[in-house]
Amino acid sequence: MRVTIVGHASVLIQADGLNVLTDPVWSDRASPVPFAGPRRVLAPGIAFERLPPIDAVLLSHNHYDHMDMVTLRRLSAVHAPLMVTSLGNDAILRRAIPDVRVQAADWWECVDIGKGGEVTVVPAYHWSARTGRDRRMALWSGFMLSSGAGRIHFAGDTGYGDGQIFRQMRRRIGRPDLALIPIGAYAPRWFMSAQHTDPNEAVQILQDLEAARAVGIHWGVFQLTDEPREEPPELLLEALARHGVPEAQFPAGVPGRSYGKVG
Repeated sequence: MRVTIVGHASVLIQADGLNVLTDPVWSDRASPVPFAGPRRVLAPGIAFERLPPIDAVLLSHNHYDHMDMVTLRRLSAVHAPLMVTSLGNDAILRRAIPDVRVQAADWWECVDIGKGGEVTVVPAYHWSARTGRDRRMALWSGFMLSSGAGRIHFAGDTGYGDGQIFRQMRRRIGRPDLALIPIGAYAPRWFMSAQHTDPNEAVQILQDLEAARAVGIHWGVFQLTDEPREEPPELLLEALARHGVPEAQFPAGVPGRSYGKVG
């Protein structure tokens, strides 16, 4: 089992012969238009042309920094992967990519992605919208990917709330070998806490899931919120020390770098 950081929430997961992408964004901007909106400040950690054959794509929700139609059209044309998403996002994809392979599911439902892999759609504390008229008209989620190599949790975008959903995942599905947890886009807290975890809450998710290891995602590529770009990994180190978690158990993911499960 290995994950390679592309950047932001985009990660290449390689496990037991499966190649899976999460929320893939190769565009220069996280925006509905190519000339405005948050601009990428770090190149993708993997060039699109260097991708292995992609079996499946996990799409957590429809915000533009997670559902990038330019990238998804390109992936569909070149790799024809199965796109797994939560309810309502399949309609958005089919309008934009008529021949897309997509399967939508509700929270706690499972999708077979082939090669012995199974994805469970899991809850997240977030919301959805692509226009001013479709707020919460499609579901948002995380995912638990299970394969012969082990189990990986991809949180998508989420707040922490009371932590109940993460403890429920642990009880219902099991302990992940690796968790991809957002550590950025958290300031100001009075506004962002309901929808984005900060590094301290990310460590709490690690502990609630009882994950063997985590990698911090969703930081340093697009400047979406008020915190300085390099602050999330600094606060992550402080949170790990405060919780008594070894630094090696939860690094901040760097584009282009690969991480494996423990053992």
